[in-house]
Amino acid sequence: MRKFLRFAAMCLAMVLALGGCMRAEDTAEKSAEATGEVAVPEEVDQQDGLPMLRVYLMEEEKVERMDIETYLMGVVAGEMKNDWPLEALKAQAILARTFTLKFLETKKSGYEGADISTDVTEAQAYNAQMINENVRRAVEETRGVVMAYGDTLPQAWFHAHSGGKTEVPSVALEYKEDPEYLKSVASQESDKAPESAAHWTAEFTAEEVGRACAACGVETGDCREIEIGEKGESGRAKNLIINGKSVSAPSFRIQIGPEKLRSTLIEEVRAENGKVIFTGRGFGHGVGLSQWGAYQLAESGATAQSIISKYYQGIKFVGLWE
Repeated sequence: MRKFLRFAAMCLAMVLALGGCMRAEDTAEKSAEATGEVAVPEEVDQQDGLPMLRVYLMEEEKVERMDIETYLMGVVAGEMKNDWPLEALKAQAILARTFTLKFLETKKSGYEGADISTDVTEAQAYNAQMINENVRRAVEETRGVVMAYGDTLPQAWFHAHSGGKTEVPSVALEYKEDPEYLKSVASQESDKAPESAAHWTAEFTAEEVGRACAACGVETGDCREIEIGEKGESGRAKNLIINGKSVSAPSFRIQIGPEKLRSTLIEEVRAENGKVIFTGRGFGHGVGLSQWGAYQLAESGATAQSIISKYYQGIKFVGLWE
């Protein structure tokens, strides 16, 4: 999330048929019930029932105390463009709220005195200057609403552009196991997405590739030979074979530069004349909600909850505070 790129329309019936959105089960956010109970983590400070956060602001280089809903406005404005369809922004708000609580429950900020930060390598994007009425509505109309899977908060992953199909965490994130609520699903991305997100080419020197491999813990030397190894259901590379050695594709992408090697949905890679050239599709790790897919669904008439349910199977929605 520095953040991510995001961005025709087909009839809602087609979306429901091809995308798996469940409009018939949609209800107002506050009335949706989870099977089981989720709650604000006990260690989180609350004021009048509202979680309060100590947020480390990267640009200001300071910790600021704010309520979670105020923080989320900056996150939504940082993760999506503020002129996007309201239902897409609302879906982002629900995911961001769930992500935040899951972070507070399972992780610790690397910044002293902070519960969470605006450092995208740690948590989510944040841009308070881009908050507008559209963003405010998205956060206010989903106030307190989070995803629930049984009695737990699920991992709330999202990315910019799926390239046509999402991937499971074990392939795209080297996650230890694949939660039941996350499958590889087809995703129709908006044709308004920039070409650099939909299709891309990235070129590196053989030395750069070798250094990235070393940073992944695999000494390959300068790249002379490279090929795609095992693939996931979406076609994303799980590993690359570089000079005969296996290198994790997700780790390699982070080390070589995720803004340049935009995804592991690599269609072709070749080494020639001291260069290594990749071509591929999509932007981001490819797990969970696709933001450009959410844009397309919202333009087609889908609600925030049905958008999320497209990418997260078997989850429910619950309001934790008013």
